[in-house]
Amino acid sequence: QVRLVESGGGLVQAGGSLQLSCVASGGIFSSSTAAWFRQAPGKERELVGRCYWHGASTDYADTVKGRFTIFRDNSKNTVYLQMDSLKPEDTAVYSCAVMTTRGWSWGQGTQVTVSS
Repeated sequence: QVRLVESGGGLVQAGGSLQLSCVASGGIFSSSTAAWFRQAPGKERELVGRCYWHGASTDYADTVKGRFTIFRDNSKNTVYLQMDSLKPEDTAVYSCAVMTTRGWSWGQGTQVTVSS
């Protein structure tokens, strides 16, 4: 069973940048789709972006397209989320996930807070 540990969250001013990291262990990360989700208080969880196993193909939610970049380093079993031009509405708990034969496997999440 894959285990995911996120890091890199924190408090940042609007317009700033953060990079989140997610390290996977215990599974076949290199052949799995990886993704970042987020959930703000009172809102449903939203898919932010995903990166297919080879890293050459990604897709993003319209709300973050052009500002966020998801990429992976399979040699380090790590997926990253580079977040630029952050907005207060990006404030949420961000979780990484890896697709397994039983569906998404989740990390514990990391808080990102963007102040105006």
